[in-house]
Amino acid sequence: MKTNEVISKVLAEHGEITEIYWVACGGSLIDLYPSHYMINAESGKTSSGWYTAKEFSVTPPKKLSKHSLVIVCSHSGNTQEAMDAAVLAYERGAAVITLTDKTGSKVDDPRFITWVYPWGDQVPTAEVPLGICPMLAAELIKAQEGFPKYDALMDGLKKIDGIIEKSKKKVNAELSEKFADRCQENKFFYILGSGATFSQTYGFAICSLMEMQRQNCCYLHSAEYFHGPFECTEEGVFYFLQMSSSESRVMDERALSFLKTHTDRLMVLDAMEYGMADVDAGVRAYLEPALFYAMNVELRAARGKRFNHSPEIRRYMGVENY
Repeated sequence: MKTNEVISKVLAEHGEITEIYWVACGGSLIDLYPSHYMINAESGKTSSGWYTAKEFSVTPPKKLSKHSLVIVCSHSGNTQEAMDAAVLAYERGAAVITLTDKTGSKVDDPRFITWVYPWGDQVPTAEVPLGICPMLAAELIKAQEGFPKYDALMDGLKKIDGIIEKSKKKVNAELSEKFADRCQENKFFYILGSGATFSQTYGFAICSLMEMQRQNCCYLHSAEYFHGPFECTEEGVFYFLQMSSSESRVMDERALSFLKTHTDRLMVLDAMEYGMADVDAGVRAYLEPALFYAMNVELRAARGKRFNHSPEIRRYMGVENY
């Protein structure tokens, strides 16, 4: 399946797309955020909304209609909340694209355009939601109004896997064991980030650490840090800062300056030190979340090994009724 063909089909059947909604749960929702961010930053014709699936169904946007495109992601393909959201969007007349790893799952439904993607350590970024969705967003902008950054984005996608492979080795050599040390020393800590990368700040906290490691932590936006949360900063409190390579970096730099002088437990993961300088500055924001995800996976693995806690272990998810 090709992104340009998918967008051509949507536009042929629905005319102009004036709204795009990105809908999912948990880790799948996190993967959709960079594309939502890109639409709002780059498009003058299409607005974007980002919804957890249940909220989309409970309070659907009033603009949802024939001229809406709804992209629903469910890795398992069987998340009922995601399926409910897709059906609602279809019934309201919207174009619906579903993304899943499972052929024949609930969201692999003939009412929708279903994209079944592969999954695994060696699968290219362009073939999973963190790469598919920016391409869908770019194709939509290009088709409806032109997108000068299109070629730079495609070039960045070609480079990102090489950057990721080098970064995984570097983060393991420099930070993984130190991060595991900090997790042993701190029962609770804060994770900061901004821009499109804030999706991975959020994801690292709620999925990699809280879900997969039962590690108590809190995610904070680097700019919002100064509007209340920084009052908790003091010696002995651990902060993990994910520094963007994009325009939002100025917010991270401000947080870094303050943290350097107000806590003795600070760890910084800087995208510029892990290869993002090789990507065009205009599109770094939309691709660096894939880099941070890969590095976060290495860090959680180091934490899991230290605590003898496999990331696959769950005590509630898929175990109890909820």
